Amino acid sequence: MRSPRWNKLLGAFVAVPALMFGSVLPGSGAESRWRLDIETGGAFSGYNDVGIPGDTGTRFSLSDDFQTKVGVFVRVRLTWRIAARHSLSVLYAPLKLKASGPAPFPISFFGAEFPAGAAVRGTYIFNSYRLSYRYELVNTEKWRFGFGFTAKIRDAAIGLEGGGLSAKKTNVGFVPLLNARVERMFSPKFSLLLDVDALAAPQGRAEDVLLAVLYRISPSLTLKAGYRFVEGGADNDEVYNFTLIHYASIGLLIDF
Repeated sequence: MRSPRWNKLLGAFVAVPALMFGSVLPGSGAESRWRLDIETGGAFSGYNDVGIPGDTGTRFSLSDDFQTKVGVFVRVRLTWRIAARHSLSVLYAPLKLKASGPAPFPISFFGAEFPAGAAVRGTYIFNSYRLSYRYELVNTEKWRFGFGFTAKIRDAAIGLEGGGLSAKKTNVGFVPLLNARVERMFSPKFSLLLDVDALAAPQGRAEDVLLAVLYRISPSLTLKAGYRFVEGGADNDEVYNFTLIHYASIGLLIDF
């Protein structure tokens, strides 16, 4: 028989790797320490109203005055569950949409003058990098609710080109957001998820909202499918832009 000392050493040998690399946290049931969330699908332009500069540029719509193609998007989030109720996550969410068509009227855009009828190609880029912290207030068999904060870096660009003219406005900035996540479990396999990053201020607003159905394929793999929308913008002397993007999304949650 092993001595109590050897039993303790063996227990430590098994427990430490499990806590560092394995899936189960003490006191958190079957919660994983790490989760990789991969999401993809189609991005559809709802509205995309632009005026650059914001005070003197021509107001036009990339979605109404031009034809915006459906984009394919990919979003990747890695979540680290620090403790039973505390988590940190990083998100990489690039987005690029292309529009084209004849200019319906003369457009003054960031120093370039596009005449009416000119064949114009437009580009809308909105890449998002986020760091989020969330504290789980409720964790029961039927309900889970967490609330926290998100630090977002916005890397955006709007460009027009055509008829030998080209102009592009870029913008990189920091956006603080509030974060909330609500999950309603209907069975061990099925649940409904609402995930929100949002905040409004006099300088502008931003919302990123997902409503999805989750289906647990195995203890470490979950299928996700639903609808997401991203909306927001700003109105100032430098830029006028308000955008709504609809997402038809499908993804996988990988726990490890």
